[in-house]
Amino acid sequence: MAIFSKYSLEKIRQCHPDLILVLDEAIKIYDFFIAEAWRGEEEQNKAYASGKSKKKYPYSKHNSLPSTAVDIYPYPFNFSDNSTLNISRCYYLAGIIYGISESLFREGLISHKVRWGGDWDSDNIYTDEKFRDMGHFELITK
Repeated sequence: MAIFSKYSLEKIRQCHPDLILVLDEAIKIYDFFIAEAWRGEEEQNKAYASGKSKKKYPYSKHNSLPSTAVDIYPYPFNFSDNSTLNISRCYYLAGIIYGISESLFREGLISHKVRWGGDWDSDNIYTDEKFRDMGHFELITK
């Protein structure tokens, strides 16, 4: 069974309890790391300027503490590799996260559903997204 690295443990502590529960269950199934959770003003605006985010500070779900958004990737992950295999692992991880979060929500163990940055409108059609953020997961809070 995989376990979180020291870095991932630092990041998970920044997350909303619903995300923590989902991530704690997912790591038992598939190895991944937490790249980002909470972002301050400088980090968020840098992500926006580089095109990694569509929102300036303070409008991202990464900007609340606890964070209602988290960026995770399969371990190991090569960010410069856009191959089908590398991207397919993100889809696989997204399925695990979605399945766990739906089960926990139905059981009443978490109070928010989870949205994935590879399917913003949650319609299970992945080709209609104009902006794909394959590692991004956020709580649906509205």
